[in-house]
Amino acid sequence: MTSAAQSAERAIDALRRGYAVRVTDGEAAIAVLAIELADPESLAAFEGGGRANVLLTDKRAAFLGLGNQLAAAGMQAVLIERTPWLDLDTARAVADPVLDLATPLKGPFRSAPLGSAERAARAALSLAKHAGLLPALFVIEGGAADDAVSAADIEHFAETGALKLVSRARLPIKVHEKTEIAAFRLPGGPEHLALLIGDPYGTTPLVRLHSSCLTGDLLGSLKCDCGDQLHAALHAIAASGGGILLYLQQEGRGIGLINKLRAYALQDQGFDTVDANLRLGFEIDEREFALAANMLKALGFGTIRLLTNNPAKVAGLEAEGIAVAERLPLKAGEGAHNEAYLRTKRDRTGHML
Repeated sequence: MTSAAQSAERAIDALRRGYAVRVTDGEAAIAVLAIELADPESLAAFEGGGRANVLLTDKRAAFLGLGNQLAAAGMQAVLIERTPWLDLDTARAVADPVLDLATPLKGPFRSAPLGSAERAARAALSLAKHAGLLPALFVIEGGAADDAVSAADIEHFAETGALKLVSRARLPIKVHEKTEIAAFRLPGGPEHLALLIGDPYGTTPLVRLHSSCLTGDLLGSLKCDCGDQLHAALHAIAASGGGILLYLQQEGRGIGLINKLRAYALQDQGFDTVDANLRLGFEIDEREFALAANMLKALGFGTIRLLTNNPAKVAGLEAEGIAVAERLPLKAGEGAHNEAYLRTKRDRTGHML
């Protein structure tokens, strides 16, 4: 493992544990602390008699009325000056949109330029995403912390080139006894799996990219169609004679399980799945299709047939050098509880339903 990966991993672990992290970019440096994990003691120690500002993504800032300020200038990271009334509880409400209805009167806010610390700020927000946290941070320019990482190390950590095939084994499954499972690992990241069903090497294989969904795959959630799609894809691949199911640890379109549950809470408040992600401060889709492309290449596949309703998956794989000879639709899991969810996928993210 490279020193860059080790540095990023230590910083992710520290941030997830509620510790401050210093992010550097040349001469520029900022210290950050996750707002959702801060308590009065840790915030006081972090500030050391000073006053930390608040760092948000442009997506979250837009919902707080900052869309006509720095966010509108193409900034991916927005710094909010922390006035005396913006205390810890208010900062938590700023960070977590689930609290918007309970604390509707936030602001007015004043954004400030990041200057030379802009790249470090973007990297710090990316670090929070890797840690499975809300991308909302207390920040002190030039501040100190026990753990430090460079913006470049965080950016390299996000690349998928270090993906490694670490294990393969025979795994008979209900839909096809001739199945092999292969496990892949990124430094510091979760394990991603590939199921090679039947004889995928004997033809242009039918492939399904399935992002993990604990609530749908394991618990039978009716809010989405994920569990039904998973099992329908397994049966379709088995019936085709040979193919691959990639099981990718990219819960909630890449925002993580806890943040996906926050998105569910926002949906209960009336927001659709797209606006829920944006209100949380994330992109509409945080998944990285280069991951799936590199897994296929490592297994020896360059041309596939893709089982998907999402044209973005086709484009994403082809951009990474995987030829998609055919796209096949997947119909499964439609019901009364996910009607609005599926309509949003069709109307706002281009799914062909």
